[in-house]
Amino acid sequence: MNSPEPAARPASNSPARRIAVAVILSGLVFAGLWIMVFNMVTSMLIGAGCCVVIVSASSLSDLVEMLLDAAATVVFGVLAVIAAIFGAIFSVFGF
Repeated sequence: MNSPEPAARPASNSPARRIAVAVILSGLVFAGLWIMVFNMVTSMLIGAGCCVVIVSASSLSDLVEMLLDAAATVVFGVLAVIAAIFGAIFSVFGF
């Protein structure tokens, strides 16, 4: 008997996928601005700026997430040590 496939597959966070999405969104921004009678060069510059902002923000968010995970591990480790000390003190006095 075959095992059922998982209901949802986790999305991959590959850089190529991020860049592809950023290029698509930048193309939409470019098309929207050009339709609204902006100059073609101005529309291309703003679209390229949007692409750069999207890719850099997604890369930076991964870095921030990694740093927050590391800080959370340290903070919760310190809290666990403090809780263990209080637990040992209370167990000595029979509380």
